[in-house]
Amino acid sequence: MRLGKGLVVSCQARPDNPLHGPQFMGAMARAARDGGAVGIRANGPDDIAAVKLAGLPVIGIHKVFSADYEVYITPDFSAAQAIVSAGAEIVALDCTPRRRAGEVPELLVRRIIEELGAEVFADIATLDEGLAAADWGATYVATTLSGYTEDTQSRPETPDLDLVESLASRLSIPVVAEGRYTSPLLVRQAFEAGAHAVVVGTMITNPREITRSFVRNGVPS
Repeated sequence: MRLGKGLVVSCQARPDNPLHGPQFMGAMARAARDGGAVGIRANGPDDIAAVKLAGLPVIGIHKVFSADYEVYITPDFSAAQAIVSAGAEIVALDCTPRRRAGEVPELLVRRIIEELGAEVFADIATLDEGLAAADWGATYVATTLSGYTEDTQSRPETPDLDLVESLASRLSIPVVAEGRYTSPLLVRQAFEAGAHAVVVGTMITNPREITRSFVRNGVPS
């Protein structure tokens, strides 16, 4: 199921979040669908199986944390295989050159496409990483990790619209904007910069963080 042009909603909740679990993420996905989303990004086989019932394309990730490695977004083939088995048609993975426990991303991209028959959604942080992922055969390139790697941590809290524009002007495959899109205006700016789709998570599906923002910025002390 090909990812169309539009808004993708990231339905994720960490274990300490009251909304953690497949039941809640499945409901979030259905609400996002009814609101006009064109796809869902979800983590782990259980949540992916639940959000799959919404009937939208699923960008699956499998977070595997390690004290020894920085890369945790679908770091190896077994992680990718598990989420494809759960129903993800699109596999997102960290395509930065950082140290990881699993296969190098160039090999992982090829194996996911050839052995699992899934599309690949390359999470990157820089222009060079995006160009490399496209050369490896990634189906989509996403700016997900801009601002979250050692080379890009000096970036402001606003989205990296310049990276979206640079990628879109150089690549023939769809470019997806992700990371710190906190308003409809920023989403529109991403599309104007050339994005095929924009992923929004916290500002749609994390009421705890939204509440904290209102309290922090709107309630007098």
